[in-house]
Formats: sequence, structure tokens, C-alpha cells
Amino acid sequence: MGEHILSWMTFFPVIGAAVIAFIPSERKEIIKTVAAAAAAIPLVLAVQLYIGFDRGTSAFQFVEHYTWIKSFHIEYFMGVDGLSVPMMLLTALLSFICIIASWRIDKAVKGYFALFLILETGMFGVFSALDFFLFYVFWEVMLLPMYFLIGIWGGPRREYAAIKFFLYTLAGSVLMLLAMIAFYLNVSDPVTGGHTFNMLHMFNQANHSEWLQLTNVRHLIWLGLFIGFAIKVPIVPFHTWLPDAHVEAPTAVSVILAGVLLKMGTYGILRISYPMLPDAAQWFAYPMVILGAINILYGAFCAMAQTDMKKLVAYSSVSHMGYVLLGMGAMCKVGVDLQSAQAAINGAVFQMFNHGTITAMMFLGVGVIYDRAHHREINGFGGLGMQMPVYTSFFSFALFAALGLPGLSGFISEAMIFMGTFPAYRTVAMVSALGIVIGAAYVLWMLQRVFLGPKNDKYDSLPDINAREMFTLVPIGIIVLLLGVYPMPVLNLMKVSLTNLIKVVAG
Repeated sequence: MGEHILSWMTFFPVIGAAVIAFIPSERKEIIKTVAAAAAAIPLVLAVQLYIGFDRGTSAFQFVEHYTWIKSFHIEYFMGVDGLSVPMMLLTALLSFICIIASWRIDKAVKGYFALFLILETGMFGVFSALDFFLFYVFWEVMLLPMYFLIGIWGGPRREYAAIKFFLYTLAGSVLMLLAMIAFYLNVSDPVTGGHTFNMLHMFNQANHSEWLQLTNVRHLIWLGLFIGFAIKVPIVPFHTWLPDAHVEAPTAVSVILAGVLLKMGTYGILRISYPMLPDAAQWFAYPMVILGAINILYGAFCAMAQTDMKKLVAYSSVSHMGYVLLGMGAMCKVGVDLQSAQAAINGAVFQMFNHGTITAMMFLGVGVIYDRAHHREINGFGGLGMQMPVYTSFFSFALFAALGLPGLSGFISEAMIFMGTFPAYRTVAMVSALGIVIGAAYVLWMLQRVFLGPKNDKYDSLPDINAREMFTLVPIGIIVLLLGVYPMPVLNLMKVSLTNLIKVVAG
């Protein structure tokens, strides 16, 4: 299994989904147990991947490279580096936790868990594919499971939210497809001289055709890829599908959506757009930081205006992904010093990981109270701290991590981003810092109205958090705390690969 660890991680969930297909629908507990086992194996393999990863090189590791469709030069090409390993770890952890968090699902149980496992396969594939065609296949594999998970198991407006998610994502996929074909037809394999989908060949500018080296062409392809990835992040103004999808989706699906799927947008830019079009990345550096600042402030102000707990957390995700964009843009500024660029991009990728864990805790926390009270209206609660003290402790911990409290992981990544952005774009960094203040305001506003003040007698009988719910929250909370005190286990993992990316973009 160690020789093909990426393939086992990627396809074991599909094997689990196939097994579930043969289990009678009425055997719900067996179906859930099989799903949990199918998600647990990739988590174990992810730990093995983390331990065995060589942190001293930027080369891709655990590579699997085979011919797939020879006539079109399509390959089964998988590998990971310091950018993708943290995302693989995050995906494995959250997928397993979400299976446990879905234990109360009782509607079409077989379909739900099978689709969830197929979705997990798509996520692993995106983070490990090194063939552009293979990357695109895995990217599209995620679309249908998420559509059905929202559209069948979601809230009252689930059909509208699912269709909106599908159409937005499909529109971005079409632009990505056009860019992929443009690269395929204009990048040559240095060995055979033929067309290629091999990303490593696409990274080498010497393999680009004369047409692909035209500045206007490169900028146009960059914008096509950027919009495709921006929809997934999501970047304002391509964000309007997100609040609806989050509000209507089941709790576990919201966790995966915010914790993993949003990161695929920024991962795609870093994995594909930056190394393939490094000059365009420099050209778009200032717009990138401006869009980051807009995301930070717009998302924070929108979160401030929400009365639904889940919608507040959804808009906070828009805001926090803006910090990632800020660091990504600052890294690309022409003439920025290496130390600032390293702080910016390491902070950005670390923020991708940290946001995945923190927002997962927040959505799981919202799910706990929704299962009991059957609503999420902030003003409908009050005094829950006295009624549910253990739950209050966990949710408060997640909220303080979200506002960037020192000692928790969110503070480290945001501080690194600002350390890298300030020397490059001082004014934008100063304006963006207001998002931290606004973030503290909406977090404390929700904390006060839900957990403090006089107790609402309507909820005198609400039980506190149970063992299964604690099992989903405790591991994430430990990671948030440990990385807030000592972030090096993740920073050391990605440092060399991201330094190499800086050099590639700088030329």
C-alpha cells in the first residue's frame, strides 16, 4: 500500500461507496460503519504521508506515473509537494469527522454516504493530480455529489441552492476547460515533441509555443483560469452561491464545503496559474490584493448583518479567504524581498489549512444547536452558557480562533500574511486590517446574544453536547491550539516548496 499511497488514499472511499451499494438500505448502521471505515483508512494513510514526506526538497514525492489514454497523451500522473500535503491532511481529517457528524442522517442513508465518499475521492484527486486532464476529471467528479448532497438532504430551499451551486461551478469549469485545451495544443513534450497534459512540462516556459508566449494571450488565459478558480474560492463578485449553499446544506456538507472545497480555488491558482503563467501572476498581483481586501471587508460587513448563525459563518468564510488572496498577491509583486514574499505565501497557505479547521468547528457547533432547537436565529437564543456549558466552551473556542486570538492558529497565519503584505502594499494592508476589528465585532455580537445574558426559558430542557459531537470537535480543537502555540509542523512541511514557487514566479 505504501508504494501507491496516493492511489489508495484517493480511491479507497470509492471502494467503500461500492461496498455500500450492495448493503440493503434498511441496514443503516452497517452502511454508516462502512462509510466511517472507508474514510478512516485515508486518514491513516494521510498520517503516513505526513511522516514520510521529505521536507528538504521541493520535488514532487510519492509519484505515480503511468500512461492512461496514449492517443491523446493523457497520463495517470499523481504526486504531492509541500503545497498539497497540508490539503491532503485537511481533506482526510475533515472527511472522517464529517462521516461521524452525519450519523443522525436517516433519509436515503445509502445514497448520502456513497455520495459523500465519492466526493472525498474527487477532493483527494484534485490535490494530487499532476496531469491537467486528470486534475480536471477530479474537479468535475466533485460537482455531482455536492449537487445531490445539497439538493436532496438540504433545507427548505435546497433545490434552488443546489442548482445555483451547480451552474456557478459549471461556468467556471468551462473556462478552465478552454484554458486547459489552449495549454494542451501549445505545450510540447520535450521528449516526444507532441502535445501534453503533463503539468510539469507546462511549468517549463521553454515548452510553450510562440503563440502561447504572446502577452495578450497569456493574460487572457490567466483571466479564464482565474474566474474558474475565483468562483470556487469564492471571490467577490462570484460569491453569491455560497451563502445559499451553506444555509441549505446539511451540517457535514457545509463543513466540507467551507473546510476543503473553497481551498481548491486558491490551490488551483497556486498549483496551475502561478507556475504556468508566472508573468501574468506578476501582472495581476495588485488586482489580487485589492480583491483580497474587498473579500475581507465585504465578507466581514455582511457577516455583521446576519441573524442566522450559519449565514454568519458562511460570510465569515468569504472574509477569511480574503486574507489568503492578500498573501498570494503580495508574494507576486515585482521587487518584493524574499523574506516578505515567504511570509506572505506561507501565511496564505497556512491560512488555507487553519481556516479549514476553524470553520469546521464553527459549522459543527451550529449543527449541534440546530439539532436541538431546530432553528439558527441568533436572536432566538440567549443564556445558553448556563444551559449548555460544555457546548458553550467548544463553540466559544472556535469563535475566538476565528477572530484571530493570539495562541490559536488563526492568529499565526493572519499575522504572517500582514507581515508579508505590509512591505509590498502598505495601504491595502492597513485597510484590510480593519477586517480583524469587524471580525471581532460580529463574533462577539453572536457570542453575547446566543450564550450570555438572561436564559431563554424556552430552552430549559436542551441537553448539553454528547460524546459523538465531542468526538468531532475535540481533534480539531487540539490542532487549532497546538498550531497556535507551535505552527512549525505545518510551516516546515510547505516552506521549501513555496520558496521554490516564489522563485518560479519571480523568474
